Amino acid sequence: MKKVILGLLAMGIACSCSEKKSDGQKAPTRVRTEVVASGSAGAGQSYVGIVEENEGTAVSFTGMGVVKRVLVSEGQAVSRGQLLAEMDDTQARSLLSAAEASMMQADDALKRYGMLHENGSLPEVQWVEIQSKVAQAKSQLEVAKKNLADCRLTAPVSGIIGKKQIGAGETALPSQAVVTILDISRVKVKVSIPEAEMNGISGNTPSTIAVEAVGKQVPGGHIEKGVVADAMTHTYDIRINVQNSDRKLLPGMVASVQFVAVLQQQTEQASIPVTAVQKKADGSLFVWTVAKDSTAHRTTVTIGETMGNRIAVSSGIVTGERIVTEGYQKLSEGTKVIF
Repeated sequence: MKKVILGLLAMGIACSCSEKKSDGQKAPTRVRTEVVASGSAGAGQSYVGIVEENEGTAVSFTGMGVVKRVLVSEGQAVSRGQLLAEMDDTQARSLLSAAEASMMQADDALKRYGMLHENGSLPEVQWVEIQSKVAQAKSQLEVAKKNLADCRLTAPVSGIIGKKQIGAGETALPSQAVVTILDISRVKVKVSIPEAEMNGISGNTPSTIAVEAVGKQVPGGHIEKGVVADAMTHTYDIRINVQNSDRKLLPGMVASVQFVAVLQQQTEQASIPVTAVQKKADGSLFVWTVAKDSTAHRTTVTIGETMGNRIAVSSGIVTGERIVTEGYQKLSEGTKVIF
């Protein structure tokens, strides 16, 4: 009985294998598709921007020393010339006292030897040497005075304190920022723009900027366009100047930016997901389209402007055509698909 059953199983397997070989057809590839629709390119499209200060000034001591006190705090408004911090000036005062003593000694020597020089009893070489020592003492005194003055850190410009980086008791190094002063009477909103959309934006393109953090919407001013693209995202940074007389817009706030000119551009071009567009070896662009017989074909396209995660197509496909949006990695020309 066992032999009979084994024989029947072997015959069934053989028949199954012969059927697969005789069939010879590959199962359809499952993909996700989308029917192409037209829309308004850029209608309602907004960009995310970050508020930046108009200008930031890092303020630092010129010498090294221990910070005795810092007189300002973050967010505080300061005026030009206002005292910001002080460094321990014990050593500077000692050096100044020594320089003053040397200056007094040199002046005294100049007076005493000056009488001898007038009488002609002092060699000219020695007189020149005395004058040189007086000049050296004067120079050392000026340096000592400056070193003492440099122990007081004053604001070179007016603005608000952005960040306090050194506190009392810490050692400040030359050119190490103690505080940063920000000019926010006017701010800039930085926005990253795809390279395909840069031509539509000029220095005078009108814009509207909304900052949710302060519940404020303001018109944008002159636009500064960057000239170096990000290597990864192929976007360019632009900065929109915005008046900020009430100083409510602060650096780091997130802004929503809309360009008026872009919002007014209406088009009937097809709109498809950006990820559906592929590139051939020769650099041309294509998408996978699905024919009525459910076969996939490469279709060359010309793209327009990007709208978030979608892109306009100028030519190659038309409204109502079906394209592959996911699973195209498994396709080749003429592949049967199901969706």
